[in-house]
Amino acid sequence: MQNFTLLVGRLGLSLIFILSGISKATAYQVTAKLLVAHGLPPGLLPLVIFAELGGGLAVLCGLLTRWAAAGLFVYTLLAAVIFHNNFADHAEWINFMKNLAIAGGFLVLVVHGPGDLSLDAWRRRRRQRQKIFSA
Repeated sequence: MQNFTLLVGRLGLSLIFILSGISKATAYQVTAKLLVAHGLPPGLLPLVIFAELGGGLAVLCGLLTRWAAAGLFVYTLLAAVIFHNNFADHAEWINFMKNLAIAGGFLVLVVHGPGDLSLDAWRRRRRQRQKIFSA
């Protein structure tokens, strides 16, 4: 049951980043203007898209999960501080807290890994079999 729960958790955590990465890529100019409005260079956008789409897909598939989760942990905290720091606006405060909750989910993945229903586990089992047969 634990492995299935980790899979569902990875799905939940990754989906928002995958969809957001796709959205940013398809609305590139609008997103670039949003970055500029928050004092960030528009040239940062390809890295943002890669972080969201690449990191989200890695977490979903359970590939290099601990690294992807650690990266998305930092990314999510930065996004909270940069984009959702107006605590006078209740919606922004809620978005800030949502980002903290998501970051917490990524920390759980960093510590516990993706579980057995992942590409990381498949790769680990494959390496173990190769060691057995090469010995």
